[in-house]
Amino acid sequence: MHIHLSNNSNNKINPSINPWSVLSLFLLIGMLAQLPFFSGNASAASKEQRFIPLQPIINAMNPGEEITLKPGMYLGPVNIDKSISILGDASVMVVSTDSSSIQSTSTDSAGSTINIRADGVKLQGFTVLHQHGTPTAAIQVEANHAEIKDIHIQTQGFGILARNANEGFFGNNVITWTGSETTSSSQKGNGIDLYNSHRNQIEGNEIKGMLDGIYMENSREAIVQGNTLLHTRYGIHCMYVDGSYVLDNTGEDNITGAMIMGVKNTTVTGNSFRKQSENVHSQGILLYDVHQSSIVDNIVEGNRVGMNIAESTDNDIRGNEVLRNFIGFQLVLAEGNRLNQNQFISNVIDASAVDSSDNEMSSNYWDSFRGLDLNGDGISEMAYGINPFYEQLISRNSAYQLFFQSPGMVFLSELFTEGKENWSTDQSPLMATAMEPQLQPDKSKDIVPVWVIGVILLSFAASIMIYSGGLRK
Repeated sequence: MHIHLSNNSNNKINPSINPWSVLSLFLLIGMLAQLPFFSGNASAASKEQRFIPLQPIINAMNPGEEITLKPGMYLGPVNIDKSISILGDASVMVVSTDSSSIQSTSTDSAGSTINIRADGVKLQGFTVLHQHGTPTAAIQVEANHAEIKDIHIQTQGFGILARNANEGFFGNNVITWTGSETTSSSQKGNGIDLYNSHRNQIEGNEIKGMLDGIYMENSREAIVQGNTLLHTRYGIHCMYVDGSYVLDNTGEDNITGAMIMGVKNTTVTGNSFRKQSENVHSQGILLYDVHQSSIVDNIVEGNRVGMNIAESTDNDIRGNEVLRNFIGFQLVLAEGNRLNQNQFISNVIDASAVDSSDNEMSSNYWDSFRGLDLNGDGISEMAYGINPFYEQLISRNSAYQLFFQSPGMVFLSELFTEGKENWSTDQSPLMATAMEPQLQPDKSKDIVPVWVIGVILLSFAASIMIYSGGLRK
């Protein structure tokens, strides 16, 4: 292309253009226009290349071998059918993007990101991103002696799912629901879910936003200790569990902190369940069909119902702190239980009992009760009976809840004594909490009797009145 510029006074351009040059120019512009497209494809290809297939790495390992994964994103789902250890850190993520690629012999596990089918497998330290819904899981265990710890699980299904898996350790994992915030509880999976799996230890995990934090069914001799359960339906859910321990766990803002059902020979101790109050069925601890078990030294605070014991017998319920709940303690068709040394403080209703007889209640502290301690031993000579008037009234007509603690309701409740001999009764309530020292009389000092002070004040007031009357005359 040749361009000639004239030197005339009006500075006009007189181009002389070669047609082949024009065609070349258009071709060049077209090629430049395609650059973003090729660049985008290159970026997409680069993104695909960032995923490292994990299954070939597992296939190349020998039984008993341990591998530490290099930083990167690894592609699942994978099957582990040999005893190996896979370690990583926060820079390692295993992602499941195609559930159809897994070859599984178990329908339930198809689509789970990591499937463990050999005894003695260990996973530690890395992140698992599970993008499929229920019934799949981030990690599914179908073998014994699995060790899964320090794993960060982000899931839209289950967290860890164990089936017929015995003597495993699931510890210090963080399991979080990452699906839509509007997803209903019924569409979520459980954080750690055990079925027909015995002698497992579940310790130090933090579980948030799942259906149930820890769910155990038909499983024996489990230890559930030091876990934190937040924003779930049931923080800990035990069904048909025998000989297990629920120790030192913390639950907040769940519908129910611990749902213990169909259980026997189980210990629930040292747990703290607070602020289960936003649902009409919220409660700190529910015992339903529980027998020969110990519920000891737990704290239930700020719940709609602190502790609910229903259709349960022969349990030791001792040393629990029941604080600032709407109903501190609820007994429904519960018989033959021992309730001793519990503290009921700042509850709107201390306790309610319906069709619950033959429970042994003694040495509990009820802050709303004004007892009478004649011998100074810190125990009231007056018994404390749980008045069922309010509970019976609202069971007949729930609209009467509108009059809760109104002067009329309180007056009627105090008048109600029907069947008092069958009320659940603490025969020896404490006069002070276990944390508060008992006030004992100090015999080393002479204390002026109250009536003497009263006589002096009355005489002083009478003298003033007489003196004032004399001045008026």
